[in-house]
Amino acid sequence: MRIEILDTTLRDGEQTNGVSFVPHEKMLIVRSLLQTLRVDRVEVASARVSAGEKNSVSEICSWAARNNCLERVEVLGFVDGSVSADWIADCGGKVMNLLCKGSLKHCTLQLGKSPEQHISEVAGTIEYAHSKGLEVNLYLEDWSNGMKDSPEYVMGLVNSLQECGIRRFMLPDTLGVLSPALVSEYVEQMVQAFPTLHFDFHAHNDYDLAAANVLAAVKAGCRGVHTCVNGLGERAGNAPLASVQAILKDMLQVETGIDESRLHEVSRLVSSYSGVPIPANRPVVGENVFTQVAGVHADGDNKSNLYCNDLIPERFGRKREYALGKNSGRANILKNLENMGLELTPEQTKRVTERIIELGDKKEVVTSDDLPYIVSDVLKHDMAEDKVKLLSYMVTTAYGLKPIASVRLEICGKTYEGQASGDGQYDAFVRAVRHIYKDNLHTSFPWLADYAVSIPPGGRTDALVQTRIDWDWNGRTIHTRGLDADQVEAAIKATMKMLNVIASEL
Repeated sequence: MRIEILDTTLRDGEQTNGVSFVPHEKMLIVRSLLQTLRVDRVEVASARVSAGEKNSVSEICSWAARNNCLERVEVLGFVDGSVSADWIADCGGKVMNLLCKGSLKHCTLQLGKSPEQHISEVAGTIEYAHSKGLEVNLYLEDWSNGMKDSPEYVMGLVNSLQECGIRRFMLPDTLGVLSPALVSEYVEQMVQAFPTLHFDFHAHNDYDLAAANVLAAVKAGCRGVHTCVNGLGERAGNAPLASVQAILKDMLQVETGIDESRLHEVSRLVSSYSGVPIPANRPVVGENVFTQVAGVHADGDNKSNLYCNDLIPERFGRKREYALGKNSGRANILKNLENMGLELTPEQTKRVTERIIELGDKKEVVTSDDLPYIVSDVLKHDMAEDKVKLLSYMVTTAYGLKPIASVRLEICGKTYEGQASGDGQYDAFVRAVRHIYKDNLHTSFPWLADYAVSIPPGGRTDALVQTRIDWDWNGRTIHTRGLDADQVEAAIKATMKMLNVIASEL
């Protein structure tokens, strides 16, 4: 069975409070969704919003036409006679997702019209859209409450419009009020009443049931589902694309066409542009979801993967990690040492484990990249001695001028100096170091992938700052952390850890 995926990150997802994509961001996201992830369709905007939105949709449609995927780009339109259809056609679009009222209350109380009046206006808008060369899908807004309170209205609406040339009837749980049981019941009623029609299901996550409701809708006969990357959307958001993909494939064994190995990449892209961070425990794409914390789990993975399910990290372009902390235990330590090619005696492993537990009790975060330093600290092991040392640095800053950094490093016993200006003190420092690596060592330098700063709750201005930096190094992500009362110094400490991680690989 093949299920269509419509991703509406750029329309419904942009209704997330505080989220607004600029045109070049929309273009990059569209390309990622259609070409990288290979979703079937994308809903990119609402008609009539603004002149800027019109320019953005025009650029997307122009690109899509050149790449033979224009029919996969859709725009929300309204029952307004010719206005929405003209707006979409002027942009070069070919598909309008027409929003009509899917409940009697919305029809009579919001529009103040009878069902007959509304149906007539919907049919007229569809007819005009077809005359402009547009394909039309129909949203039944508030369909879920319509099925609860006025099912005869819903059935009458679809019955009256089914011969109007509508490609898809789209069933939104607009207020996120349905349970899986109700979704099954209502979708089955629609499919049984209109077996030849194509139905999509559009979930909202107000009760944290969006993904489960999508599963129920597909089991009941829907042939398409709507998603948003990272679960963006109005209020509590929409069904998350990554979760929906995993559920449909693993629970129902259906095909979607999605390239699962690129989900994490696109998730990070959308997070960066939206400014909405990915929760660490977000299934499939969250930072922690492929990290085993309990030592017993790592031990079980060593014994026929006893703690693994079908969500294998490699399937999503990721890898399993084993957390280091007070709950990790010997098995987690051994897994990390194995991944790094380090071999310790049982007694040495015991001492390293005790040190990590001690750090965990103090609420300090320990990463696998910290492990060589812990081994060195506990065992005075030569292999983790710093190959890159910061001998000195100076950063100058003045109002109205860009900061300038001078840096002196010792790399494998040789001293190098570099200078650079930057948009901030830390940026200037990194640029100076980058010059050293490029001009003196003639080697590439990792790119900063993510940067986060945290202080203790209620901390004062002199509180310790923890800076966490993720680096992209030849397709591998290196996580480093620095701790200091000064934010720049904390970031520099994290950077020096990264330099020593890659030094052993150069």
